[in-house]
Amino acid sequence: MKPTLQSGLTAEASFEVDRARTIDFMGEAARVYATPMLVRDIEMTCRELLLKHLDAGEDSVGTRVEIDHIGATLLGMTVTLAVRVAEVNGRAVVFEVEGSDTVEPIVRGKHSRFVVDVAKTAQRLAAKAEKAKGAAR
Repeated sequence: MKPTLQSGLTAEASFEVDRARTIDFMGEAARVYATPMLVRDIEMTCRELLLKHLDAGEDSVGTRVEIDHIGATLLGMTVTLAVRVAEVNGRAVVFEVEGSDTVEPIVRGKHSRFVVDVAKTAQRLAAKAEKAKGAAR
């Protein structure tokens, strides 16, 4: 990690809520931003901020998501997510998250990520895959 990774860093991401980001189980008139897709977009916004402050061979994984999805966003509306690094504790990073569409706030909460060495993580996952093969027999 670079020494630039500190509390107070901020980033914003804006995008249109497309069909893939919406629920479909309440019919076409009620196609709204799906909470799982909102979580994905929060994670990606936080990850993109972190990547600017990580060394080569590092990345991050999500470890906790704690949000209140407080407003429904319609298909085609624009959403803006604002994230702020609230805490850096070693490789653990906590973000505060806020978001709104063009009408109202839609989300607030926290997201935690952990900085990992990509090569070491791949080795750990390969070892787990081998154990899983043995457990399945």
